[in-house]
Amino acid sequence: MDAHIAQSAGRLRAPPLATFATFVRDLVYPPSCAHCGIRVAGHGALCAKCWTSIGFIERPFCEVLGTPFPYDHGEGALSPEAIADPPAFDRLRSVAIHDGIVRELVHSLKYRDRLDLAPVIARWMVRAGAPELAVCDAVLAVPLHRTRLFTRKFNQSAELARHIARSIDKPFLASAVLRVKRTAQQVGLSVNARADNVRGAFAIASGCETDVFGRRLVLIDDVFTTGATVSAVTRILKRAGAADVSVLTFARALSDPI
Repeated sequence: MDAHIAQSAGRLRAPPLATFATFVRDLVYPPSCAHCGIRVAGHGALCAKCWTSIGFIERPFCEVLGTPFPYDHGEGALSPEAIADPPAFDRLRSVAIHDGIVRELVHSLKYRDRLDLAPVIARWMVRAGAPELAVCDAVLAVPLHRTRLFTRKFNQSAELARHIARSIDKPFLASAVLRVKRTAQQVGLSVNARADNVRGAFAIASGCETDVFGRRLVLIDDVFTTGATVSAVTRILKRAGAADVSVLTFARALSDPI
C-alpha cells in the first residue's frame, strides 16, 4: 500500500471512541425500520417491504408542478394545469405521493413528536430537489404562527429545512418570513377556502429584506396539497425581490392516480 492510499485509509477510519459509541448505541437501540419498527441494517432506513410500498415521484413529470406523467412527453413538458393556471412559485418538487406509509411518516413527524424522522426525510428531499438545491442561495421553511408553535413546540417544516440546509452547506433563513395571522387548519377546507385562509398571513421580517432580494430560494414544507400556503409565502418573497422560488416538499397529494 503506497503512502497516498494509506493516508486515505487513515482518514476514512473512524476514531476508536466513535466506533465504540456507535456499537453501544446499536446495542441499546438496534437499527429499526423508521415506519414499522422491524430490524434493518442501519439507522434511518426503511425495511424492504415499506420502501417498495412508497410511490416515489420520479421523471417524467411536469417541469413546473412536478406532477408525474404516465409516459414521457419530452423535455420541458408541462401539465395542462401548469399551462392554464401557472403557480406563484417557479417549480415544485416532491419526494413521494401522500398516501399510505408516506402519510403515516408525515403524521408521525408532525403530531407524534418523531423528530428522529426529520433527518431521514430530509435526505430523501435533498435527492428529490438536488438540481434546485445546487443552485439556490438559501433555504426557507413555511413558518408557523407563534401561538401554534408554542402549542406544538416545533415546526416540522423548519426541522426539515434545517437538516437540508446543513447537508448542502447553504444558509437556512429561519426567521426571514413570519406568519403574522393565526389561520385555521387547512385540513378539510376547499381550494378556495384554503386560499382565503392564508391570504395576508405572511410577511417578511423587518431587516431580512436583503436576505431575500435577488436570491434564488428553496421553500420547504412537509406536504403539498393545493399549494395555497406555499403560494402565499412565495408571493411575499417575490414581492420582496426574490429572483426565483422553488418549492420542495416531502409528500405530494394527487387528486388522480398516476
